[in-house]
Amino acid sequence: MKRLFSILAIATVMAFGNIQAATAPAQLTANVQLLIAPITTTIQAEEPAAAEESFHQNLKKRFIEGGPSFMGIVLLCLILGLAIAIERIIFLNLSTTNSKKLQQNVEDALNSGGVEAAKEVCRNTKGPVASIYYQGLDRADESIDAAEKAVVAYGGVQMGQLEKNVSWVSLFIALAPMLGFMGTVIGMIDAFDKIEAAGDMQPSLVAGGIKVALLTTVFGLIVAIILQVFYNYIIAKIDSIVNDMEDASITLIDMLVAYKNKK
Repeated sequence: MKRLFSILAIATVMAFGNIQAATAPAQLTANVQLLIAPITTTIQAEEPAAAEESFHQNLKKRFIEGGPSFMGIVLLCLILGLAIAIERIIFLNLSTTNSKKLQQNVEDALNSGGVEAAKEVCRNTKGPVASIYYQGLDRADESIDAAEKAVVAYGGVQMGQLEKNVSWVSLFIALAPMLGFMGTVIGMIDAFDKIEAAGDMQPSLVAGGIKVALLTTVFGLIVAIILQVFYNYIIAKIDSIVNDMEDASITLIDMLVAYKNKK
């Protein structure tokens, strides 16, 4: 009888141990799943963000979808317009001088060394103001009227050099949106041709043509906006230089009059 109870006790202990051994992996698995769940959720949330296209890729995709015919011409307008605008900006910045300092140097040279010394100062200075001064001083020996006429005439020449090729930028500003609108009209015509050929008003037939039409318009307007910013800066820079030229011309005539009176 005692042996029977001993056997039952041993069997009970072994069964309880097996239950605990079977339960432990399940609990461990549950705990691991609880720990991994936030990480898995984070990874799943980051996957769509990583799958999104970059701005450059999206722009390239839209450009190709717009069609190479009109989009290529619009891109050419942007490239040529930017090239001319950058060249003009560099030229205008190099043409900008300190007019007040130049006037003082010319006046000091004129009072100390005469006209030739003042002309030498103008030769060593770059910019349209120095060129105008040189032309006026070169005619100073004739008369004040001759010097004034030389300043006015050469001022017009310098203004033409400042405004050189600026009209091409304004042309590209007007041309880019017009090409975009033309692409819009052609895209709408293509959409209606597809509707006519299919004999049915399906959204998929219209969407392609309208998409091309809108893309060409958008890119044309973007090009015009970019070039307009550069154009306005160039015009403002030219106006500033021209104002300096006019003010310097008046100052030069006053200096020549004072120099003639001293003699």
